[in-house]
Amino acid sequence: MKISFLKISLVVIGFVIFGIGSSCKQTNPIEDLKDTTSTVTAVFAKGADVSWVTEMEAGGQKFYNASGTEMECMALLKSLGMNTIRLRVWVNPTNGWNNTADLLVKAKRANALGMRIMIDFHYSDTWADPSNQTKPVAWKNLSFTDLKTAVGNHTSEVLNVLKTNNIKPEWVQVGNETSNGMLWTDGKASVSMKNYADLTNAGYDAVKAVFPTAKVIVHLNNGQNNSTFRWIFDGLKANGAKWDVIGMSVYPYWYKTQNDWQNCNIDCLANMNDMVARYGTEVMIVECGMSWDNPGACKSFLTDLITKTKSVSGKKGLGVLYWEPECYNNWQSYSLGAFDNAGKPTAALDAFK
Repeated sequence: MKISFLKISLVVIGFVIFGIGSSCKQTNPIEDLKDTTSTVTAVFAKGADVSWVTEMEAGGQKFYNASGTEMECMALLKSLGMNTIRLRVWVNPTNGWNNTADLLVKAKRANALGMRIMIDFHYSDTWADPSNQTKPVAWKNLSFTDLKTAVGNHTSEVLNVLKTNNIKPEWVQVGNETSNGMLWTDGKASVSMKNYADLTNAGYDAVKAVFPTAKVIVHLNNGQNNSTFRWIFDGLKANGAKWDVIGMSVYPYWYKTQNDWQNCNIDCLANMNDMVARYGTEVMIVECGMSWDNPGACKSFLTDLITKTKSVSGKKGLGVLYWEPECYNNWQSYSLGAFDNAGKPTAALDAFK
């Protein structure tokens, strides 16, 4: 959802002049989105991917604020300064989690809280990442022409469900960590960059048909690795691909010197500025994280990463999102969350305040 701050200003002025808010105290989601630490009018996205939250709840996991009061996860994250929720969607997962119905449950919650929303299409029945870009079972034997159609139809169908429920995502990813393309082997970039570009465009066009103002993200891992980003985006550009935002994952755990977050962030900023200069598009950290049991280092990493992203040339650094901070007690064997074993957020998330 592209927010017009001229319109917002007029509304706020009207509230002040006519005293509409005097007799009914209400929260203002737009005010909640404003970044009071920034002097610019653009809203900096601070948030998290919490796609596991419904599955965690079904498994009996609960979430608590610092004083021990139980809270709904997204509301808790909002109270910590976050304004954005990212949600993944799979085509036909065997256990149902992250399908369209599950996505809608979570998107409704985020929307009701006035949170901004990012939708992350994996175009798979399961995890899509640098090591796995497996086609959905139902698409396995499709011709390439039909595969492009399937991408477009799936994207449209999911987004139309959101639209019917008055939910407008501000950003939509067409693929997840596609550093070697997606929907292998047809869309594997090292095999056919043209196919990868065509699949990207199928997703892009479908997004714009449903939500014309949503920004479409192409997302790669290792945001500090400039050579990979140049290879992919030079290839996409040469083959006519369209995108609005370059998304990055940044995990110091996988940096060349493991957990050296300082130099990882330095390299990431250099890459962000190069992407802006080279392609003229905005950039965004859509995933990041460090080990839950080192909250001091993680807070420093996040604080620095947010500062660096805000400093990107032309103010084209849109935001920083943590990946699944609500994980605790070794949920799904994932240790890069930001909650302790009592289900409370660690000091790491103070970076978002």
